[in-house]
Amino acid sequence: MKKSIIDVRTVAEFQGGHVPGSINIPLNEIPGKIEEIKKMSQPILLCCASGMRSSQATQFLQSHGIACANAGSWLDIRS
Repeated sequence: MKKSIIDVRTVAEFQGGHVPGSINIPLNEIPGKIEEIKKMSQPILLCCASGMRSSQATQFLQSHGIACANAGSWLDIRS
């Protein structure tokens, strides 16, 4: 099963390196993208630089019924 990976870092951080196949939705844009995110393959993995922003995004998305998990730093899931 294909998992969706959302990187919640800023555009500049994402451009500096990211997990192949991941998509960039900065943390502050997550609330406005709920419907788009609901259409993605779930469970969704969320990552950022250290795991703090992805933890916030995970809690927010789970509160909206989206199956997701905090994957922590993008460096830990890079393949």
